Amino acid sequence: MTKKLNAVGQERKFWGTLPLAPAKQLMEMGRQMEDTGFEGAFMLQIYGPPFAALAAVAAGTTRLKVATGVAVESSRTPFETAFIAMDMDRITEGRFVLGLGASLPATTVGMHGLPNYKPIAHLKDTVAAIRHIVAGSHKGLQPYEGEYYKADYKEMIVMPPPVREHIPIWIGALREKMTRTALEIGDGLLGHSLWSTQFTNEYIGPLIERSLKEFGRSREDIEVSSWPFVAVNDDKQQAIEDARATVAYYAGMKAYEYIFEAQGYLEQARLCQDAASRQSDIDSVLDRISDQMVMDFVACGSPEDVLEQIEPFWNVADALCPTIPFRNLTMEQMQLYGQGIYRLVAAARQ
Repeated sequence: MTKKLNAVGQERKFWGTLPLAPAKQLMEMGRQMEDTGFEGAFMLQIYGPPFAALAAVAAGTTRLKVATGVAVESSRTPFETAFIAMDMDRITEGRFVLGLGASLPATTVGMHGLPNYKPIAHLKDTVAAIRHIVAGSHKGLQPYEGEYYKADYKEMIVMPPPVREHIPIWIGALREKMTRTALEIGDGLLGHSLWSTQFTNEYIGPLIERSLKEFGRSREDIEVSSWPFVAVNDDKQQAIEDARATVAYYAGMKAYEYIFEAQGYLEQARLCQDAASRQSDIDSVLDRISDQMVMDFVACGSPEDVLEQIEPFWNVADALCPTIPFRNLTMEQMQLYGQGIYRLVAAARQ
């Protein structure tokens, strides 16, 4: 049987996300992912930084890559982020990937209390500074003069060489401008979970091709990771029911309206936004979210059904990081769908 390949003609890679848990559980989950055939594991930054948990995962594994997916880039200085990345690369023996995202003002300004930076300009400055520090901290750093970050390093002690002078930086994106930024300066692009198969193939794929050509880069210069929503359940209708509230939740956010509009669901998105404005009363409009709308954004069914539904992502992606629905689900249900990811990857590896 011919082996199925990814968008760049290489072996298909699967990543997964991990919840925050005690170190022993994280080590065990990491080992399970490694044994199942995952390429790597992401830890998200919801509020606290994601690095410590990834160190625990790395301690229990030998091959599994670990990555922040994503760390809020402005919540710490580029200097600190660079040294965290080098520390993590040493702990993991070269298995670390630094995933960064600009986040939203509600987080950066409203929670971290940061200035309202221009997100793309600040991200570009941060990435350039991190690379400058990682590549030069063991040689004697030259001054850095960026738009936001400036440092002379006059009293800095020369450090031991890092494991790698270039640590991969992958950038999370939602809209076109940030996607283009990732393609211009990043080593990887982390696509949003709302990027459906249709949106990814009709919009993101051509955008990647145009942008890389404009920036003078080749497709092999960047790793594209799609994060499809999946609900693996042998009872397909139950999977659809369990995913409905998550679709409604995202439809209720103005920032995502353009994605729903692109697939013909502007009316439903506006209804959900109105419901969200009433103290997040999404449950009142769930009956307006059709089964088809759910399935357009979440692959539902058995492992074999879901693999078939997410197959078109491989036209664009190097790797997939399947993500589960979460809204209105109990811990038991989320664990069920979490285990479904392992069933999915195991089935793909057969």
